Amino acid sequence: MAAARPTVAILCGGRGTRLQEHTRAIPKPLVEIGGRPILWHVLHIYLAHGFRDFLLLTGYRGEQVERFVAGERWPDGARVRCLDTGEDTPTGGRLHLAAPQLGERCCVTYGDGVADIELGKLLDYHAAHGAAATMTVVRPRLPFGVAELNGGGVVRGFVEKPRSEQWVNGGFLCFERSALDLLGPGSVLEREPMEHLAASGRLRAYRHEGFWDCLDTYKDAVELNDLWAQGRAPWKVWT
Repeated sequence: MAAARPTVAILCGGRGTRLQEHTRAIPKPLVEIGGRPILWHVLHIYLAHGFRDFLLLTGYRGEQVERFVAGERWPDGARVRCLDTGEDTPTGGRLHLAAPQLGERCCVTYGDGVADIELGKLLDYHAAHGAAATMTVVRPRLPFGVAELNGGGVVRGFVEKPRSEQWVNGGFLCFERSALDLLGPGSVLEREPMEHLAASGRLRAYRHEGFWDCLDTYKDAVELNDLWAQGRAPWKVWT
């Protein structure tokens, strides 16, 4: 029998200030893609890979997230809970508050990012390398086309929205207890804690070359909704 999957903590408390067309009235994780909150999509990615225990770290308009959870029918054996971590708490501070409920190993992601990632392979990679934390890294597509130049400044052509050559944090993280112990009430997860793990050689990168996108702007919402409406949503790994 396969080992039980760890608890998944999902960061759902931010204000979504760059998506104000939607988030004046609802929290960003409840912005809909294909008629369902993007948080629903994130949860179903994990559910499709055998995860069953979820802790949603709420903040801004968290009562709406709680109503969403209470109103859904989740698969048998699945447990979806909410923890109010405060409206203005930073990401690391939210995890710090949740740590007593997360066990010796946990998964962490954001409530606004979707991917066709193989989460079982991510977890196996994390368990095998023995470091304190694993961060999924992705190369997002640039939001604009780029000009290709020769050495003399002649434009040779254009490439429409190429992938970035740099790797960025794509969420879908795995943490050991020793990583969570670095967090405090005012921690911003993506800054001092992750920087400390990297400097001490305790952070590994899991390269995801497939589809990844996050709901950051109105344009992202339009593109993700279009993919879903066309039946071409790569992150739909469930039936």
